[in-house]
Amino acid sequence: MATNTYPPGDDTGGGLDVESKASAYHSEKAPSASDGGSGSSPNVAAVTKTEQHALRPGDFNMSPAEEKRIKRHIDRRLVMTVGAMYCVSLMDRTNLGAANIAGMSKELKLIDNRYSIVSLVFFVTYVLFQPPSTVICRKIGPRIHMSVLTTLWGSVMIGMGFVKNFEQLAALRVVLGVLEAGFFPSCVYLLSTWYTRYEVGKRNSVFYLVGCVASAFAGILAYGLMQMDGLANITGWRWIFIIEGVLTCLLGIAGYWLLVDFPDSPRKTWAFLSARDREWVCARVQADRGDVVPQKFVVSKYLSSGKDWKVWAYAMIFFNTTTISYALSFFLPVILNTGMGFNIAQSQCLVAPPYAFAGFVMFAGAYVGDRFRIRGPIVAFNALLAVIGVPIMGFAASAKVRYFGVFLVTAGANSNVPAAMSYQANNIRGQWKRAFCSATFVSFGGIGGIAGSLVFREQDKLTGYKPGLYTCIATSLLTLVLVACLTVSFWRENKKAERGEKELEADDDDAQPGFRYTY
Repeated sequence: MATNTYPPGDDTGGGLDVESKASAYHSEKAPSASDGGSGSSPNVAAVTKTEQHALRPGDFNMSPAEEKRIKRHIDRRLVMTVGAMYCVSLMDRTNLGAANIAGMSKELKLIDNRYSIVSLVFFVTYVLFQPPSTVICRKIGPRIHMSVLTTLWGSVMIGMGFVKNFEQLAALRVVLGVLEAGFFPSCVYLLSTWYTRYEVGKRNSVFYLVGCVASAFAGILAYGLMQMDGLANITGWRWIFIIEGVLTCLLGIAGYWLLVDFPDSPRKTWAFLSARDREWVCARVQADRGDVVPQKFVVSKYLSSGKDWKVWAYAMIFFNTTTISYALSFFLPVILNTGMGFNIAQSQCLVAPPYAFAGFVMFAGAYVGDRFRIRGPIVAFNALLAVIGVPIMGFAASAKVRYFGVFLVTAGANSNVPAAMSYQANNIRGQWKRAFCSATFVSFGGIGGIAGSLVFREQDKLTGYKPGLYTCIATSLLTLVLVACLTVSFWRENKKAERGEKELEADDDDAQPGFRYTY
């Protein structure tokens, strides 16, 4: 294979070939073209920060088969690992509903609003500790950051299986919120750094789809664990927390070796891509949006990203989405049991089919979005599903028809989680703005969790939980309004850019021209 030099066409002794530059970029010491790599180069900074920007994907002479191999390797290693870890995260934060109807409420005397309080306190610390998480992840690396957090919150889950009263349970939920706060925004941020804008939709969906599978079968798993009631003199609902906590700890330990670092990072990743492969990934992302390498972290510049109203619009869309999705995860077993008349075993198992259906809708939307390079219409379609489904779920006379409404609401709300992630990821540029937006985005999702834990109140049971149903309809309608506003803004801004009046998302000093918003 012919050797490419950098810059392209430079055959003098001062040029570094692509393979050497790739290795130099991911090491602390770059090889010198004149000394055969035995000494440190005086131009290390130029290689690692400036020259790498000019590398194009075509400079690597990658065959289509090689490109597919690299992408599939990233998909298997990155998407599936963070998906599996998010799977246990989602199970661990939402298994209260299963434990509640399995005897926890009676044993711990969760009277009045105590169950809602236990659900809510998790999100207080979950929201408060999210903003710095993406910065910490970038500084110490996702392998340490995410694997340690996962192992620690798994330990807390085990502890929840041994609580004696409401106060202890609430305290451990507070600690659980602190530990889980850094995980999801770090996942969103990490995934966005490895893929181009029109590849990230399907990957976000697969990532969240694994979590949906967890939600689909968490009820069935919980029902199975309940059958351990009395084993070692431990009641069934406690085994739900203990066994799921052990699984979380094991996955957290495995995550230290399985997780990968950022593509531009010089830190080692166990048995993953070569330096040349990672440099090709960096070149692709750089060509797509021009922000592969973060500028020096400055607090004022990081926080200035909040001046962009679109950042808050994306966050509000995610708030609307998670309000419904968390409400379902916390209260669907209760609604099926007390609101629709199914027994405990049926209620635990009937949670699964709607989430499985949501998985199909989710991936179909992601495929269409990536294929036709659209984002807003997918978010709007999912919101419409929820708008249609909530009245059916809440007001139909037949339990079977109401259960059909559960399918629509679950599909609409959960499909919009990866759809909203891709919507914001496609329309921001700059590593630190991306980090700020990811943290803000997920923080508002946590606030949606607080709202979701309160919308279906115990005192509304006799009225069919009407205030909660109206809240879910209102948040879905607000999502439609926000998507409409963003679409109009994107269209106007793109027209200005095409006329040469401005460059879009050009806050960074080294931002490359030509960026366009995705409708």
